[in-house]
Amino acid sequence: MAKDALNRSARLSVAPMMDWTDRHCRYLHRLLSREALLYTEMVTAPALVRGGALHLLDHSPEEHPVALQLGGSDPEELAQAARIGEEAGYDEINLNCGCPSDRVQSGAFGAVLMKSPELVADCVAAMRAAVSVEVTVKCRIGVDQQEPREVLPRFVEAIAGAGCERVTIHARKAWLQGLSPKENRDVPPLDYDIVLDMKAAFPGLHVSVNGGIVSLEQARAFLDEGLDGVMIGRAAYHAPADILAAADPEIWGTGEAADPVRVARDMLPYIESHLSAGGALHQVTRHMLGLFAGRPGARMWRRVLSEGAHRPGAGPELVEEALAHVAPLAEARRAV
Repeated sequence: MAKDALNRSARLSVAPMMDWTDRHCRYLHRLLSREALLYTEMVTAPALVRGGALHLLDHSPEEHPVALQLGGSDPEELAQAARIGEEAGYDEINLNCGCPSDRVQSGAFGAVLMKSPELVADCVAAMRAAVSVEVTVKCRIGVDQQEPREVLPRFVEAIAGAGCERVTIHARKAWLQGLSPKENRDVPPLDYDIVLDMKAAFPGLHVSVNGGIVSLEQARAFLDEGLDGVMIGRAAYHAPADILAAADPEIWGTGEAADPVRVARDMLPYIESHLSAGGALHQVTRHMLGLFAGRPGARMWRRVLSEGAHRPGAGPELVEEALAHVAPLAEARRAV
């Protein structure tokens, strides 16, 4: 995909989230928005290069534009992993410099890389030399006792100097000691101003903001303030229709808002294909539980799917059963 087209898609993206944004989740999100940029869960470079875990790269052609997020800190290994990702068909390779988990820290990558901007620059340069697709970075504003207004400009300058042309900044510090990964998503205070300042300081860089954004209205406000993109995480997962169904007309001025009922029905052929390949229904429907969040019938929709999807032989008919609790209500509301 051409860089201009990818940058356009990055006006709104769905964050990489471990155990959540797998291929089934991304397929659902793509039915809700034709435009948004989607990300994989983080895949470690050692898993691809040394472990040969190429199944982690499985994705559907319909998911594009889709980016592969890599975790690692060895420039040569990341370059190899990036090449594998490009060969697998990903439109972008993203380097994780924001994850605060213990497992990531022990591997000397993720948020701990905020302490080593020169190493990150070497990683970016090596990856860019290895692939023709875009190489991007997702980072925090700092870690632990770092002063963000001192370290973040140096970090951004380093990666930009290595050829990174797009960065997504999670507007919180990461505390590598004392806070769990979950707490790191909520406890450190948000500092959106520093992200805006980075855009002002690096006007040629495509800068996206991430962290605490829960609505399209917020996303549009950041775009209006001059940021190039907005990345939304948990809100896009737990209430995907609220974030993605109207994103195309509201963020890009294209198409019409997606109908969640139609999207649920459009998932049925995908579910049938997944089951015929030996998959289980719950592997797909767990990502659909929030599709009708805040809408009449949503509770029964979730209950039917969550209680029935694990049963032996469960199939697409369970989705139809769950839809019976929301579809008539949604259709009646549209008719008024």
